[in-house]
Amino acid sequence: MGAKKNPIWRVVVADQRSPRDGRVIETIGRYNPQTQPSTVVIDSDRAQAWIDRGAQPTRAVAKLLRIALADDSTAAAATAAAVAEAPDSGAPTASAESETPPADGEAVAVSADAEGAPGEAAPADS
Repeated sequence: MGAKKNPIWRVVVADQRSPRDGRVIETIGRYNPQTQPSTVVIDSDRAQAWIDRGAQPTRAVAKLLRIALADDSTAAAATAAAVAEAPDSGAPTASAESETPPADGEAVAVSADAEGAPGEAAPADS
């Protein structure tokens, strides 16, 4: 998913303690910022199930969840409430993942993976 200068991210559930490019538990969606409007596809039932089980979405994934669930107000309200009370813990974390490796010196906003192996987001502000 994605190529050089063509970022497309997967939204995944991964254990918070695993390495950024480590194993993921489940892929629950994808995000393509290059389309107009941006394409955000997230399985809301699976996302809600993971949040109910204690998964803590990253800030980027929380924003994608709000965008994806804007049409379904009841699911959006439940997910928004779960996202708002996101304490840091060792629970699995939903994160966005890319298959495009970053250039040298480029800040990594989400994990990079060229081989298709899943990874966890590592937000970086630049």
